[in-house]
Amino acid sequence: MATLEALPHVTDPDVLFEAFELWAGEQGLSLYPAQEEALIEIVSGANLILSTPTGTGKSLVAIGAHFAALSAGKRSFYTAPIKALVSEKFFALVEIFGAENVGMMTGDSSVNADAPIICCTAEILANLALRNGEDTPVDQVVMDEFHFYSDPDRGWAWQVPLLTLPRVQFILMSATLGDVTELAEDLTRRTRRPTALVTGVERPVPLHYFYQLTPIHETVEELLGTGQAPVYVVHFSQAAALERAQALASAKVATREQRDAIAELIGEFRFTTSFGKTLSRLIRMGIGVHHAGMLPKYRRLVEQLAQRGLLRVICGTDTLGVGINVPIRTVLFTALTKYDGVKMRQLNAREFHQIAGRAGRAGFDTAGTVVAQAPDHETEKLKAIEKAGDDVKKKRKIIRKKAPEGFVSWGEPSFQRLIAAEPETLTSSMQMTSAMLINVIGRGGDAFANVHALVFDNHEPWKRQLALARRALGIYKTLREAGIVEQSASGEIRLTVDLQANFALNQPLSPFALAAFDLLDPEAPTYSLDMISIVEATLDDPRPVLSGQQFVARGEAVAAMKREGIEYDERMALLEDVTHPKPLDELLSYAFNTYKLSQPWIADFELRPKSVVRDMYERAMSFGEFIAFYKLARSEGVVLRYLSDAYRAARQTIPDEAKSEDLLDLIEWLGELVRQVDSSLLDEWEELIHPDAAAHAAGAHVVMPPAPKRLTTNVRAFRILVRNELFRRVQLAALENYEALGELDSASGFDAEAWANALDGYYDEHTEILTGADARSSALLIIEEGATSWTVRQILDDPAGDHDWGFTAEVDLEASDEAGEAIVRIAAVNRL
Repeated sequence: MATLEALPHVTDPDVLFEAFELWAGEQGLSLYPAQEEALIEIVSGANLILSTPTGTGKSLVAIGAHFAALSAGKRSFYTAPIKALVSEKFFALVEIFGAENVGMMTGDSSVNADAPIICCTAEILANLALRNGEDTPVDQVVMDEFHFYSDPDRGWAWQVPLLTLPRVQFILMSATLGDVTELAEDLTRRTRRPTALVTGVERPVPLHYFYQLTPIHETVEELLGTGQAPVYVVHFSQAAALERAQALASAKVATREQRDAIAELIGEFRFTTSFGKTLSRLIRMGIGVHHAGMLPKYRRLVEQLAQRGLLRVICGTDTLGVGINVPIRTVLFTALTKYDGVKMRQLNAREFHQIAGRAGRAGFDTAGTVVAQAPDHETEKLKAIEKAGDDVKKKRKIIRKKAPEGFVSWGEPSFQRLIAAEPETLTSSMQMTSAMLINVIGRGGDAFANVHALVFDNHEPWKRQLALARRALGIYKTLREAGIVEQSASGEIRLTVDLQANFALNQPLSPFALAAFDLLDPEAPTYSLDMISIVEATLDDPRPVLSGQQFVARGEAVAAMKREGIEYDERMALLEDVTHPKPLDELLSYAFNTYKLSQPWIADFELRPKSVVRDMYERAMSFGEFIAFYKLARSEGVVLRYLSDAYRAARQTIPDEAKSEDLLDLIEWLGELVRQVDSSLLDEWEELIHPDAAAHAAGAHVVMPPAPKRLTTNVRAFRILVRNELFRRVQLAALENYEALGELDSASGFDAEAWANALDGYYDEHTEILTGADARSSALLIIEEGATSWTVRQILDDPAGDHDWGFTAEVDLEASDEAGEAIVRIAAVNRL
């Protein structure tokens, strides 16, 4: 879109509306009646609740709101539920209003934080509102995806600004809000400005609904044959989405011309992982996969190919309903039930309409299609009846297939009920935490009155308000006992400590991590890994990884117990205590409990010791090997996101003076590992810190992600990769696993027999090869760096400490850059 220039110091509603309408027309956009109504209310100064279907142009209304605020010299905030949407909106608004007028706060970093237009997550604005109250420097707030107000865990962040910012003009937007009459009345009371409702608008692209009794592959073929593509096949598990995509591979989804166009576009795309190889095969057939467990570069590729109309079928999860821009004509529900983390249940009306609303593209389609697939047992029963025809005997012999055990029933009546149902009325999800209370008290003024208003003048019913009051009182007592809060003789409540500027905005456990770093001995051989373990304990759990680690740990434990002759029942009891690895668990738990005595707000958060980065490093594994070892192919994106978060946290949280050379090496290795797998996460972070709007706009429609930088240019990180390759051989040699060593090195002349013969001499002199921290140390690795290759010598750590054996290898730099991993060729295994 072309730049939209603000009208300096203009507040006249007619002038603002006409200027924006003119600009929209220049972009080839005609305002719908609902957009006109919404914009008239905004430029007139009213609050607005905009609850119109997907495809009715809510984003354009938001642009108009920012334009009106900017023209009047006011500051506006745009909030969204996830960082990806915040980032997407940031660059879109930069393109429209100019880089100098738009900023962003994500919690990880801030860009142009004093700009008149700010993009942020709902939690960022909520914390600012708690900290500053009416004095928060914001005049207008555009809240996108406002139905998150009802989210049990995060809904408080959508409610707090409504309670604490009475001077602000609010624009609340979602396709699925339900009855908002009470909310509108409350907003008017608080802000003393009228609140307009723009709801119930007909979609510009109408939807047609069908219930299908044919088997799903026949349903898809019919949709493709009748011009209803692209089809988004919605599943409620990532595994089911991939299985469906693979099952459809036998169908003729794309034409020869479409397949050739896809092949040309993705010819140089790097499908570097095991899932990537599967995705590459599916995409070339015109079938996409889209879910949160995928690497970002794969999701973006699917989205970009879909935008070009090249993917006729996309199998994914309901994450599509959270603002993901994948243009589709047909939504096909494979089920009308989902597992919500507690039980299987039918979709509610909001969930159904949020997903169904993605069908039909304004400007492309004259209508959208929503199809619900009947349960498998229902379609199989109908097929058997049709096959029997009019033969009474055959009909009698039909075995009526029953629904599987635990099946939550749905059928055409359920589908019709969801179509007709309005989204449920939003329900309040207010919370009270230590961090919230500290922010309110830190604001100054009458802290008691401010907390009282937050507790008793919210949207909760009376009994729930009483529970919040008890919670607030308990937190207050804890804060006083810890000396964080004091009350003067006159009754004034104040903090006794200075809060960091970004309190509760960044990683909430970072202050604890800073304190815990001092507990470690920098001279200890495990220092660098222990520092990483502290950082990992402050990060959110990557659940698929921890489940995989626990599964492997329990398998190893069972094998060990069988060898020891432990009986089955006792084994099963002992297994209950086997979990994923938790380095420093005892030390960190004790330190955390001690830290809570002086910083009780930390009790809002949970310390989670774990070993993901450390485990990968200690096992000397590449990303692909780690994924394969723990069987995480469906969760590559989750693993990479965690590694990226760990890298940023280590860089940001660990003070420079605490970073030893080994720790600097480890951090660089981690960053390079992430970058080689999928650079988009780190590129996005770097771009947020140093945004290049022009480059972003130029690359907005490029399918190919940039190739990672040459691996060997980051010498510090490459040394770690080389060290890991050599240490992997140390570990295998310690296990006397000559077959695995042969698989690694047969190409360079060291097959299993050669390794066994070479190591016979070592074992004649020493009882074992050690693999502890000393064995991994840089002191036992000698590297001679050349222009085209490195010569390396890995010294083995023997029990006597003689260090008189080792192996020599050559590292091919050009081959390493080509492969994206260290290419090591063993030259000799011998006595020094």
